[in-house]
Amino acid sequence: MVFDPIHYLPLIEQKINAFEQAAPLVGWELPKAFSTLQKLMEARLLKAGRRKYVQVLRLLENFEMEEVHAAVKTAPKLGAIRFDAVKHLVLCRVERRPPRLDLDVYPYLPRATVKTASPASYMCLTTGGTT
Repeated sequence: MVFDPIHYLPLIEQKINAFEQAAPLVGWELPKAFSTLQKLMEARLLKAGRRKYVQVLRLLENFEMEEVHAAVKTAPKLGAIRFDAVKHLVLCRVERRPPRLDLDVYPYLPRATVKTASPASYMCLTTGGTT
């Protein structure tokens, strides 16, 4: 029996718990960047991340593998581990325009710097002291 994995993606997206055992996906050879993106999305969003990953795969319904693959490789490098970002990168590639995910092109936006919290910072809350 031969399955077309792309044909089954809408159903798998609705029944996301069947993703790991879906017979149509068995043996579907995707480039390594896809599994990397899947792991990153699931690590960030858990079950919702799996659904978002299937949405990324569904881009293959309308776009060529090379376009989607290029976007899937680029997204983690930009720190954009989201379906919307991957879709944006695919559309930019198709339309031959630069992506707008780089904040360097928006110099007027304020930059946020977040420091790593230390346990001592929280101890002062309970003792009334300062660090």
